Amino acid sequence: MTTSGRRLAQVALYAGILAAWEVLPRAGVVPRLFVPPLSEALATLVSDRREYLGSLPTTFGEIAVSYLIVCGGGILLGQLIGASAAARRIALPVLRSAYAIPIVVLYPVMMVWFGLGSESKIAFASIYAFIPTLLTAVAGVAALSPALGETARAFGATRLQQILYIALPASLPSIVAALRLGGALVIVGVIVAQMLGAAEGLGFLITRHRTLLNSPGVYAGIVLVLLITGLHEVLLRGLERRVAAYREGASPS
Repeated sequence: MTTSGRRLAQVALYAGILAAWEVLPRAGVVPRLFVPPLSEALATLVSDRREYLGSLPTTFGEIAVSYLIVCGGGILLGQLIGASAAARRIALPVLRSAYAIPIVVLYPVMMVWFGLGSESKIAFASIYAFIPTLLTAVAGVAALSPALGETARAFGATRLQQILYIALPASLPSIVAALRLGGALVIVGVIVAQMLGAAEGLGFLITRHRTLLNSPGVYAGIVLVLLITGLHEVLLRGLERRVAAYREGASPS
């Protein structure tokens, strides 16, 4: 399928989902209490825009700090672990076992430690997203050809030089994948944490409207979450294109 064909298929898919969201509740196929028509959610978002927009600074701030912790620390640590076979053998079983723990059960403990402020949301989202991001980064480095490291060692490169000048450039696609996964999980983690216990933020608004059985208010918040994740995806696609262009320009002709 050509690029234009894929884009047309994507547009058709999105249009179909939005049309179903509008038509099915109005036709009574889906109870409006559970899923209101898209137009009602959008109307609520517009009419209460000050309330929803007022929740975004807190939400964006918590997402930004968590994103820095997860993607900065997770990718860097992934490079270090992935570059060493011994480190992978020691760390990967522990990380995979830890990933199986349902992190949401720890959130009450985090609220006791950090309170209802942003600290507990940042801690929850960071822990929620850190291990998957780390594992993705480790897998990207581990998949590199051993010949790259052997050549670098033959020229006297130190371990740090191998990571900075060999592993990092060669694993750029996996780094972008880790950024995409980590960013998406951070957004989910912050919203979920705000829904579980907060006094402000977009997740708090969603929970408040859910308690009041205000379905359009709930879905207005969900629309904003979708817009945030969509913006993140657009930014990552732009970065992905830049990485592809860099690798193509850096490859020998």
